[in-house]
Amino acid sequence: MSAAAPAILVRDLRKSYGSFAAVQGIDFDVAPGEVFGLLGPNGAGKTSTVEILEGYRRRDGGIVSVLGHDPERRPRDLRRRIGIVLQSTGMYRHITVREALTHWARFYPQARDVQEVLTLAGLDEKADALARTLSGGQMRRLDFGLALVGDPELIFLDEPTTGFDPAARRAAWDVIRSLQDLGKTVLLTTHYLDEAQALCDRVAIIKEGRIVAEGPPAELGASSSRYRVTWRSPDTGRLETRETEDPTALLHQLTSAALARGEGLRDLSVTRPSLEDVYLELTAEPTSEEPANA
Repeated sequence: MSAAAPAILVRDLRKSYGSFAAVQGIDFDVAPGEVFGLLGPNGAGKTSTVEILEGYRRRDGGIVSVLGHDPERRPRDLRRRIGIVLQSTGMYRHITVREALTHWARFYPQARDVQEVLTLAGLDEKADALARTLSGGQMRRLDFGLALVGDPELIFLDEPTTGFDPAARRAAWDVIRSLQDLGKTVLLTTHYLDEAQALCDRVAIIKEGRIVAEGPPAELGASSSRYRVTWRSPDTGRLETRETEDPTALLHQLTSAALARGEGLRDLSVTRPSLEDVYLELTAEPTSEEPANA
């Protein structure tokens, strides 16, 4: 973490809708220049948390600071220092990409150069195309461009690649990486674990309004007490996998048997659980042992 003050600070954040507690006392910090991911299933509290940080929703309790401001008050200084890419947006269909960016730029006192934004968002070739002619991936690039044109310090990305084909997703990842290269702070929500693994410095996994794990994606799996041992069975030729807290005895058994046969042990690997493994374990619904008609 940076020694500088956090770009985002959240302490004991709470939000309820009637009797439903959507956010139940969560805490996290986001450092300046960091890409921080909020992961969790639908209904976990991600959207409520992000909307509170953006200033679109009031919290019921807790402390929230975004770039040194309380977003609930929607101060002008904060609004001109943040950019927001919503999960879906609307755009007037009969203006060009360049016209849209030029129009948005006029709202900011120190906007980025429109041509520079076109290049950053990968829209040079579509600069003079009407919005209604853009593909879904190109529209998403325009969303990035609109969020970037004000030269914000902090950018919120809500499910930025939902519905993208693989090529469009990778292109969007390049744009997000370019944001970090520019020194921007990014708060990202996503359902895609490979996306979080590829882009985020740290992630927080939310379940039922609470953070159940937080840290760098690679370390969440490494912190697990479990190991996954994989090898190719000499009897069936199929890959076998077993999870264990201590692989020493299993490895001794496997290698001893292979040496006794005078054979090599093929495709042997010992790994920690991946971010996806940890996510699925932490967010799994409990299984009920009651009969269906109980």
